[in-house]
Amino acid sequence: MGPVAFPIDDLTGYFSGEWLLAREIVDVDGAAMGEASGRATFTSDDGVLVYHESGELQLGAHRGPFVRTLHYRPAGGSRAAVHFDHGGFFHDLDLATGEWTADHPCAADWYRGAYRVLDDRQWVQEWVVTGPAKDHVITSRFTRADK
Repeated sequence: MGPVAFPIDDLTGYFSGEWLLAREIVDVDGAAMGEASGRATFTSDDGVLVYHESGELQLGAHRGPFVRTLHYRPAGGSRAAVHFDHGGFFHDLDLATGEWTADHPCAADWYRGAYRVLDDRQWVQEWVVTGPAKDHVITSRFTRADK
């Protein structure tokens, strides 16, 4: 995924605020399937770091808005448990070394995620999705918007 990772000892402090989001979706052979751009925010709400993203998605012939909300539940220092907005568990996260790999089964599909913190203003998240009807890679690049 690139250069040496940037260790994080305060996950809430690092993520809090607003980020510019650029996302690309490619098939297993690297052919472009779609892209998205927008903004992501992390805001604290009663001890939970609420992640909210929104923007415009282009996927094949479709073009339209997208939104997503996740809840990062801090577990001390560099760690959090990530949950969907409906409460279901998504994956654990520990950025003490600046990088983390997570797995998430979803029905017949499998999601393998990789986080890499590049510096105090940039991080990347990549999800490799495989399953009966899915075989693609989603790469999201985040750049600090408010510092």
